[in-house]
Amino acid sequence: QVQPVESGGGLVQPGGSLRLSCAGYGQTFNYGMGWFRQAPGKEREHVANIKWTDTRIQYSDSVKGRFTISTDTAKNTLYLQMSALQPVDTAVYYCAVRTRSCYRSCSSEDLYAHWGQGIQVTVSS
Repeated sequence: QVQPVESGGGLVQPGGSLRLSCAGYGQTFNYGMGWFRQAPGKEREHVANIKWTDTRIQYSDSVKGRFTISTDTAKNTLYLQMSALQPVDTAVYYCAVRTRSCYRSCSSEDLYAHWGQGIQVTVSS
């Protein structure tokens, strides 16, 4: 399984937008994709995920209405469009392949493998 690679991070002012990309993930035992983030001094947390079988999307409450997860199947690329960014969104963002089945919720890290190396997003004035 190929390790995915994130791109598109950087420094943005509060209220701004960024789009993260995740490319290069494999298709074997790939039931969906997820975005996670880890802020300094905190545990990694779920941001958003998408299931391939029914394209169901799940967002964490902290980003709902501001972030959008999407894919370009032709390019085999996953995106995370982030808007109305705030300093609390500052974190290292990771994409990962979900290799285990899920039902009502697909937000647990335990369902995911083949993590990217992560990319820094800093929201500051």
